[in-house]
Amino acid sequence: MSEDAITLIETENKITFIVNRRANKKEIKQAVEELYGVKVEKVNTLIGMDGNKKAYVKLKPEFKASDLAVKLGIL
Repeated sequence: MSEDAITLIETENKITFIVNRRANKKEIKQAVEELYGVKVEKVNTLIGMDGNKKAYVKLKPEFKASDLAVKLGIL
């Protein structure tokens, strides 16, 4: 977890995942909703210089990214 990822959790209700490069936004949204029991508002993806694909998942306002991060053992 980087400092930037923690800032996103606290300020923008977003959580960051490393995902399979072949996964599309719709598949990522569906997987997060099913696995963690939350509702996703938006998914942005980025392929970094290291070749990893990151998904920035913004949760709907009724769900808190900080609660999910604690559940996952990130915070």
